Amino acid sequence: MNYYNFGRAPNVEKLLSLPKELVESLKGLTGFDEASFLKVHESAGQVTSVRLNPMKLAGAKKWEGIEPLVPVPWSSQGFYLNKRPSFTMDPVFHAGAYYVQEASSMFLEQVIHHTVDLNNRIRVLDLCAAPGGKSTLIQSLISEESLLVSNEVIRSRVITLRENMIKWGGSNVFVTNNDPMDFSTLVNFFDVILVDAPCSGSGLFRKDPEAISEWSTDQVNTCSRRQERIISDVWPALCKDGVFIYATCSYSKQENEDVLDWLMSAFPTDSIEIPVNPDWMVTKVITDKHKAFGYRFYPNHIEGEGFFIACLKKKGGSLFNYPKNKKTEFDRTGRKEQTLLDSWLKPQIPYACFKRDDFVHAIPEALLHDLHTIQSTNFLKKAGIRLGKLIDNDLIPDHELAMSRIAAPEIPAITLSKGEAIQFLRKEDLRLNISQKGWAMVRYLQQSLGWIKVLDKRINNYYPKEWRITKAY
Repeated sequence: MNYYNFGRAPNVEKLLSLPKELVESLKGLTGFDEASFLKVHESAGQVTSVRLNPMKLAGAKKWEGIEPLVPVPWSSQGFYLNKRPSFTMDPVFHAGAYYVQEASSMFLEQVIHHTVDLNNRIRVLDLCAAPGGKSTLIQSLISEESLLVSNEVIRSRVITLRENMIKWGGSNVFVTNNDPMDFSTLVNFFDVILVDAPCSGSGLFRKDPEAISEWSTDQVNTCSRRQERIISDVWPALCKDGVFIYATCSYSKQENEDVLDWLMSAFPTDSIEIPVNPDWMVTKVITDKHKAFGYRFYPNHIEGEGFFIACLKKKGGSLFNYPKNKKTEFDRTGRKEQTLLDSWLKPQIPYACFKRDDFVHAIPEALLHDLHTIQSTNFLKKAGIRLGKLIDNDLIPDHELAMSRIAAPEIPAITLSKGEAIQFLRKEDLRLNISQKGWAMVRYLQQSLGWIKVLDKRINNYYPKEWRITKAY
């Protein structure tokens, strides 16, 4: 394969080489400027951006160790950082108070705001969700009584997805590990489906130079066929007038505009135009055959990486009806158990508590029928908030409860210094002067990090061992 070879910045060891076949394929596309496109890759610059969790870090402009934040123009909670800090050593990051997300992909917020009435109770499927950036964004936008199903096909990637959704803290999220075909039985169930499709990844070459060696025209064609199969498999699950959002991190027309034209030929849909501020420098494109709208992000035009997104509305179909007398594997908690659990939970929203795999879980009461429906056809890795284990009329609280936004404010809490917070996150022993015995949350900068139990002569650290920091300072 032929390459355009660029020298990297002094602190970057490897040579960045763009495939000539890629550059040639982009010539003539709307918004593509070859000279500036090559120049921005030659610079080897990278943009660091984060998106705040509005229920944990709302209104923050900076915090310890983080430089003042510069807004991402198309995101209400997205910000650029002046430099990339050590996120591993920031307890606020481990608390789920923000997510490190590529700025271009935050444009999903604009798409959802323009196409979905967020005042309604809706059901959303993020089909290819790992590691969780777009799912955490969606969860921040929808109401507490709306449902987000965050799915990942690859089992190993579900572990990271589940961890990130736990840290984000929403109770209205189900994490599943299923093939797109598995959702076809949920006919007309979802109001919104997002397919952030597996792709050739050319839009992220600046962040992942290793991926360049894997790129080829054959790979692009293979990805295009896979994207069409994924859409075909999941399409029946979208309800009447449902919103379908398609995205990739590829520049290739075959994976973007051509897939849109194929989709509109295969299924009855309308393309939705998204208003874009001209100052944002987002490139609006129109497909050849069906004149569908799409939006391209070029790093030589915007502060971010390569990205493509488009939105369609399903025509026809019908609305979902819950099956009657559907059996469920979930047992509701009894009155005595519920009274105990209520003391650990905020009272504002009615929660349905149920037992599964020796643990007690909580979801908004309004989602109980959805839980029964999803679990009948899909493999659930997480449903709502895992509260803990009930043993001898007492709750052994789970880490999910500490990370959640449903824990009662009356629960005892201990404020840690940064050094103590890092010790806790390393799952090391803590030496704190605490007189009150029993369970307590530990916090840093008002952000919950997890649980400790204070005994007579020691403090037990209950941070999940699989999440502990192992990196040196």
